[in-house]
Order: sequence, then C-alpha cells, then structure tokens
Amino acid sequence: MADADAGLLSGPRLDSADAIDQLVERDGDRIYRLALRITGVEKDAGEVIEDTLRAAIDTVDPFESQSALWLWIARTVARAAHERRKRRQPVDTAVVDEVIPRLSADGHFEPMVDWSSAIDEPDPHDELPRAFAAAIDELPADYRTALILRDVEGRSETEIADILTIEAPTVRSRVHGARLFVRERLSRHFERPKILYREQQEESPCRPA
Repeated sequence: MADADAGLLSGPRLDSADAIDQLVERDGDRIYRLALRITGVEKDAGEVIEDTLRAAIDTVDPFESQSALWLWIARTVARAAHERRKRRQPVDTAVVDEVIPRLSADGHFEPMVDWSSAIDEPDPHDELPRAFAAAIDELPADYRTALILRDVEGRSETEIADILTIEAPTVRSRVHGARLFVRERLSRHFERPKILYREQQEESPCRPA
C-alpha cells in the first residue's frame, strides 16, 4: 500500500528549492516552535532550522517517506536546539535538587504545597502563564529539553532517550525533577499574594476597638 504521506517529494529528498519551500510551507511553523521552545532564543531557533535544512539537503540517500523525513528533521532540530541551550545555560542540577521532596524523620516524604485549587481562580493579568514560562526558563538545559519533549511535544521516553543519547531511566528522572521544579515555582507564585497580605496586615497600624 502506498505511503499516505508520499507525494510531496520524489524520494522524498530536499534536493530543490521547490521541495524546501513546500516543506517550510507545510511544517515550518511546527519545526520552528520546537526549536524555539527548547532554545528559548529566536536567533538560535532560526539558526537551528537553517542548519537542519542544510544537512537534509546534503543527505545523499532519499528518505523512505515524508513521515520519515519529518521525523528526521524533528529529531535533528531537537538535538541541535538542545546543544545550543546547553551552551547558553550550563547544566546546574542544584536548583532542581533543592526541590526534590525531603524525607521526614519517620521516613515519609514531606508534603508539598497544594495549589491545584487556585488554578481555577480568576487571573485577569495572565500572571499564571508568565509564571509557568519563567519556571521553564529557569530549568537547567537537560531538564528543560526533557520536559518539553515529554509534556509539550508528547514524545515517548524511548524517543527522547534516542534524541538526547541517554538512557530511558535518565529521561524519566529528568522529567520528574523538572515537573517538581515547575510545581515548586508555581507554588511560590500562588503563595506570594498571601505573604504580601500578611506583611501588609502586620505593618498596618492597629485600629481602635
């Protein structure tokens, strides 16, 4: 049975300007979003895309299908974007280690703040998306990429392990640590108004009875 994706290219290969234009028109936004989510920098994302397309053009053997071509490009973009992020933000696991739940004296994990009920509260200034983006931006590169590929792009642990050339258990550990880190940062976001309110109450003069 013919491949449902076959037909864009003969091969398919990126061996002509028309082939590149068709690929960019169809998948350009998706490829760019992937690069930008991982690098966090527009200039880096653009250069990653250019390098990947150049590498695809130089590939001698044709891809089996359009799906195979897309998969190769997505993997190449993710790997290159990750390396650029690591150069900009050297890996420092200390910030993630700090949020790993500690064992209490009785051998149980100490509870974390539960802010889940606050998600549905009004957010007129769209502060929650900004707080989430800031938390992602603080993550060390290895954790950031693993989280984005797993929770945003929906890649499996096996796929991520192959992209980053690490073992699947390492992927699982990084995703877990990244989730805890983001959760802790969002906990701070929801706790801040309460802290400010308490401070204001403490500083305000006592009212007469």
